Amino acid sequence: MKKTLITLAVLSTASVAYADEGMWMPQQLPQVAKELKAAGLKLDPASLTKLTEFPMGAIVSLGGCSASFVSPQGLVATNHHCVYGSVAYNSKPERNLLANGFLANTLAEELPAAPGSRIFVTKEVTNVSDKIISKDVAKLEGKKRVDAIEKNSKALVAECEKDAGHRCNVYPYYGGLEFYMIKQMEIRDVRLVHAPAEGVGKFGGDTDNWMWPRHTGDYGFYRAYVSKDGKAADYSKDNVPYVPKHYLKLAKDGLSEGDFVMVLGYPGRTNRHRLPSEVAYTFDWSYPAFVKASGESLAIIAKETANDPDAKLKYASQVAGINNYYKNRQGMLDSYAGSDFLARKTKEHEELKAWVNSNPARAKEFASDIADVEKLIAQRDAQGKREFFLDRSYPRLLSTARSLYRLANETMKPDAERKAGFQVRDLPRFKAGVEAVERNYVEKVDKALVLNSLSQYAALPKDQRSANFDAAIGIKDGMNEADLKALLDNLYAGSKLGDKATRAAWLSAKPEDFKTSNDSFIKAAVAMYEGGLKHEAEDEELAGKIQQAYANYMKAKIAFMKSKGQAVYPDANSTLRVTFGKVAGRDHGTADGLAWSAFTTVNGIPPKATGQGEFNAPAAQLAAIKAKDFGKYVDPKLKAVPLAYLATLDITGGNSGSAALNAKGEFIGLAFDGTLDSIISDWDYNKANTRSIQVDLRYMLWQMKHVDKADKLIKEMGAE
Repeated sequence: MKKTLITLAVLSTASVAYADEGMWMPQQLPQVAKELKAAGLKLDPASLTKLTEFPMGAIVSLGGCSASFVSPQGLVATNHHCVYGSVAYNSKPERNLLANGFLANTLAEELPAAPGSRIFVTKEVTNVSDKIISKDVAKLEGKKRVDAIEKNSKALVAECEKDAGHRCNVYPYYGGLEFYMIKQMEIRDVRLVHAPAEGVGKFGGDTDNWMWPRHTGDYGFYRAYVSKDGKAADYSKDNVPYVPKHYLKLAKDGLSEGDFVMVLGYPGRTNRHRLPSEVAYTFDWSYPAFVKASGESLAIIAKETANDPDAKLKYASQVAGINNYYKNRQGMLDSYAGSDFLARKTKEHEELKAWVNSNPARAKEFASDIADVEKLIAQRDAQGKREFFLDRSYPRLLSTARSLYRLANETMKPDAERKAGFQVRDLPRFKAGVEAVERNYVEKVDKALVLNSLSQYAALPKDQRSANFDAAIGIKDGMNEADLKALLDNLYAGSKLGDKATRAAWLSAKPEDFKTSNDSFIKAAVAMYEGGLKHEAEDEELAGKIQQAYANYMKAKIAFMKSKGQAVYPDANSTLRVTFGKVAGRDHGTADGLAWSAFTTVNGIPPKATGQGEFNAPAAQLAAIKAKDFGKYVDPKLKAVPLAYLATLDITGGNSGSAALNAKGEFIGLAFDGTLDSIISDWDYNKANTRSIQVDLRYMLWQMKHVDKADKLIKEMGAE
C-alpha cells in the first residue's frame, strides 16, 4: 500500500469528539488511539490504518451496502436486505426464494447475483488533493472548474486502472476541500449462497423498521468468484472462489452490555457540516415532499401489483427501498419538529462568521466565500423545488433511451474525453443496468407511477416547467389527467424498449441510428438531447461555483473548530470508515417511556408471529423456540438465544451489512439499522439517544444450524 498523506488541518486538531461520535477515516485513527484503548480495544489501533492487513483487509463494499469476508473461500457476510435484490432476481412465483429462503449446499448450487452486483476490496487510499485542485485549477470558476476537476480525476483514475481488475474513484471530502483516490479490486462474479426465509430476514417488515425491540434476522451470504489465476473476471462456470488475504474469525464468546464494539464499513452520506439554510430547505420542504411522494408511490405499486405475483416480485426490492427511506425521512421530520436544531445550527454559523470577521486576515481569506456559498446554495435549492416533479415524471424506458443515446454520442469521442459514466470502464455496469430492467420493470406499474407525478408536474405554471421535456413528450398547458393518460398510452405503445433483445441492440447503435428511429422513447431522447446538454452545463456552472466557495467555507470551519480544540472528521461519503462505542441499552428519552434493554432474544418472536404478512415466522423456527432447542447459542444470563443488540455506534445508510467486531477484532454480528428517534444524527448527532442495531452472531449461527441446517456454511466459517 502506498503511504497515505493525512492533511495537517485534521491531524493538528487538539482533541477529539465524543468517543461514540465519529465516522473516522482509517488513517485518522492515530488521533483517537487513546480513546480506542480506553474504550477497550485489545488490538493495536495502528493496525486499523493498514487497509491490506487484518482486520481492514477483510472489509468490503457491495456498492451501496457493506460486507466482510468470513471464510478463506471468499464467503461474504452482509445483511438480508443487501442481498434482497439478488434473491428477488432469482425468484419466480413457482420458486419463491424470497418467501422460502435459499441455501446452496454446494458451490454448484450457488446462483448468480443480480446483474451488476459487485464486491469491492479496498487496496489503497491516497490523498490527491493537489493533483485535483492544482494551481491552475484553483484559478478557475464555474463549469471550467468542474471540467478541469473531472479531467484531472479521469487521468488519475485511468493511470490507476492500468492495474487490470481494479476500480479506482476520486472522492471529495470536507465539501471538496480535499480529494482522495480509492483503489479497489472489483470482483464481478458474485453469487448468492444463503438467505433465510423472508419471515426471518425481514421479520417485522416495515412495521418494525427503525424500531426497538427488534427481532429481524437481517443477514445473508454472497460468495466472491475470480478466474483460476485469481483475477477479477466476468461470470464463468470455470471461475473459482476468491481467496482473500484476510477474513474475519467468528467470536467464540458472546457480547454483554458494556462491552466494546466497533463497526467497519462504508457509510453513505451524513450532513453534519451543512449550512443553516440547507437544514431549513431539507426539513421544511425537501423531506416533507419526499415523504408525500413516497407514500403515493407505495400505494400505486400496491394497487398495480395486487393480483399479479410476478409484478409483485419484480417490485419487491424497490418497495423495500422506498419504505425504508419513507420511514427514515418521516422519523427525521418527527425528531426535527419542535427541536432547537436549526436555532443551534444558526448560532454556530453566526459564531463562525463572527470569528472570521474578528481578524482582518481571516476575513480576507474566508468572508466572501461564506457569503457566496449561502447565495449559491439558495439558488440550487430553488432549482430543486422547481424540478421535484419533473425528476419523477420520466418513464423508466425514456431514461434508459436517454442514457443509450448519450452513450452513442460519447462513444464517438476518445475515451479520455467522454463524460464520466460513459467511459470504457463504465460499460460493464452500464450494460448490467440495461439488462436489469428485465427483472424489475412492469409497464403498467411504471405508467401508473409516472402518471401520478406527471399530473402534478403538468399542473405547474409554464415558466416552472421544462420546455425541453414538454416539447419532447407533448405536454401542453391545461392538460387534465385523462389527456396525460392518453399521451402516456401512446408513448409506451410506440416503443419496443421493453424487449430485452431490443434494448441490448441499442447498446452498440450509432447516433445516426437513433436519429432515424421511430421508437417513441428513442425519438423523445433525441429531441431532448441538446436541451439536456445545455441544462447540464448550467448545473455544472453552478456546481463549480459552489465547490469553490464550499471548500473555503469548510477550510474556515475546520480552522474555527480547531481553535476550540475540536477534531473534524469528514461527513460520510460511501468510503471506508470506523466507528466505535459500547453495547448499551437506553433508560431515558424513549418514545414509549420505557427503558430499552441492550438485547432482544428469540423469545420475542412467538408473541409477534401472526403467521402472515410481515410477521410470518417459519414454522420450523417457532418449533425450535418452543422446544428451547437453543444448543450452545443460549446466553446463560438471558436464558435464550440473543437476537439483536443496541450499541452506541455512529452509523448511517451504507453501513448496512457492516461487520461488528469485539475488542479482539472478532466478528460478533452485523449492523443493520438505527432507532427512529436517533436517525436525525445524520444531520445532528445526539450522544444520549443515538443507538445502532446489530443482529447477534449467536442468532445467525443458531438459525443456520437449528432451523436452516446450513451446517456446511457453519463449518466453512470455523464455527462448528
